[in-house]
Amino acid sequence: MSRARRTLAAAVTLAVASTTLTGCLEEASPHEAVRDFLVGWQSNDYELAASRADGDPAAVRKALADAKLQLDAASFRFRIKSLTVTGEESRAEFGVEVDLGDNNPLWTYDSVLPLHLHDGAWKVKWSPSVLHPQLKEGQRFAVKAEPKPRQPVVDRGGDPLQQDTFLYVARVVPARLGDRAEEVVKQLSQITGYAEDRLLSRIRSAPPNETVPLITFGRTRYQSVKPQLDALPEVETVTEKQPVDPADPKQIVGRVSALTPETEQKLGGPQRAGDSIGQSGLQQAYQGYLTGSTETEVIILDLRSGDEVASLQQWPGRQNRSVQTTIDSGVQAAAERAVSSTRTGAVVAVDRTTGEIRAVATRGLHQEKDALAGKFPAGTAFSVVAADALLRAGVRTGQRLPCPAERTVGGARFVNVGQATGSSPTFQENFAQGCVTALASLARRVSGDDLAKSAKTFGIGESWRLPLKSFSGSLPAFGSDADRARTIAGQNVQVSPLSMALVAAAVASGTWRPPVLVTDPDAPDTAAAEVTPAPQPRPQQLDPQVRKTLTAMMRAGAQGTPAQAGSGRVHGVASAPTGKDNNAWFVGWQGDLAISVYTRAYDPAAVAGSFFAAVGDSP
Repeated sequence: MSRARRTLAAAVTLAVASTTLTGCLEEASPHEAVRDFLVGWQSNDYELAASRADGDPAAVRKALADAKLQLDAASFRFRIKSLTVTGEESRAEFGVEVDLGDNNPLWTYDSVLPLHLHDGAWKVKWSPSVLHPQLKEGQRFAVKAEPKPRQPVVDRGGDPLQQDTFLYVARVVPARLGDRAEEVVKQLSQITGYAEDRLLSRIRSAPPNETVPLITFGRTRYQSVKPQLDALPEVETVTEKQPVDPADPKQIVGRVSALTPETEQKLGGPQRAGDSIGQSGLQQAYQGYLTGSTETEVIILDLRSGDEVASLQQWPGRQNRSVQTTIDSGVQAAAERAVSSTRTGAVVAVDRTTGEIRAVATRGLHQEKDALAGKFPAGTAFSVVAADALLRAGVRTGQRLPCPAERTVGGARFVNVGQATGSSPTFQENFAQGCVTALASLARRVSGDDLAKSAKTFGIGESWRLPLKSFSGSLPAFGSDADRARTIAGQNVQVSPLSMALVAAAVASGTWRPPVLVTDPDAPDTAAAEVTPAPQPRPQQLDPQVRKTLTAMMRAGAQGTPAQAGSGRVHGVASAPTGKDNNAWFVGWQGDLAISVYTRAYDPAAVAGSFFAAVGDSP
């Protein structure tokens, strides 16, 4: 909750409290003095509160105001528990609720207002113990705050997916500022844009002899303000290592920045100087886990020595933790190397038996927006899904189907841009070569429901739980033979590289599984993530006999292609370039890794071969 909202909440509470107190305490008695003192304290009307105390009014006003500054409190709220009167003495027991701001828990404690008759009027017997039972003359409140260092995003082996880099933290020691505190803060505010009152309140609430971090800078920002900071001798700037420089896959891991006035105002806490803010990717989605929350302690200090006298309350804060991903750094390096040969391309690799994402690499595309969440025409790579429906409908792999250069189905025209395979190749040969005219001719052999069922079996259109934006694919409505023909040819189907990698994994393992990118923690920080996780769909088992046939078809589809440049048995199917962008796909697997390769104006099978070869060469 922002400080402005907390103040509003306190005002509402005050209105209710005032009404309650006024309604209950109408008699000329200690009630009126208790009411006025607490209402004045709560509403910052220290003049009213001081008028009901027997101490020096100026000293009472200052003590109440100082208490709020020393605690950096957003508000005080009170609740009367009991009031007893014995002759000319009275005792009011009340509960205190202090909002310390910065998203810290509320500090609650019980205290006592001692009262007596003074010149015929009830007065609060003033002493520092009115503020807190343990506070004495010559003492003050203070708040110790210790932000936790950011934890890393790690790969499946526990190695960090980012490198340490330096942030620059401007800090002060309150006792050394003397009477220049307000002037120093004013200049810092002008240099950095941070609000004066927030900087000053952090200084005043901190133990005087402890170092207080105030502002964090990234390298570029720090260099621009360094001369102005150097002109303030009371301000010391130190460097702090934080794991914020992302390694591959950089856009999946995400970028981190230092806290700025804008992000501090937007987030409202628990961030303080020294903290870092995830701006994208997993760094943003898991911000709350990676930074935890600030450790806070309310203490009493001796004004003369500055020593800590007592600890009144401590909040350890939420423990921060690293985020464990399924990325395999060796596989990621292989994918980066493979895609580097293209001008525009993406490689997504998943574990075929778990759906865990092992690598996401792109060139000329964005890893999250395109590789995970892109919406691209599937082309004849979708024939894997269509073949599932066709095989279940009784189409045999040996059935002869002409592969003409052009064909019209239901009024829709199809042009074969791949290599012809003879006058009457088999269904398996047409599948392997991606003959769009032959595949489209099978539109009358399946219904729209058949195609939709197969698409669902392969997760197309499913909602899954992933902490980043992603796209599982979409199908059109099936109103005609032409619609079904276009679907079999993948012309009216949209998919992402991630969704097609999962299609390959489903054939390889016999079961479609939803993707997994993070194994710990279970869910992202919902306050920071851009995506609200959906329930995870259940795995879908393929028909065993159909899967066996599809495996053989995809083995044939990889034969004689550059995808076999790597060692071992490669299964897959490639699509010829289509559309104005020359979109092309390779979808397949080798060993435990299922992949999809999406390229523009480049052979995706060659990228797949490079990837499998690099994986084989990796440690």
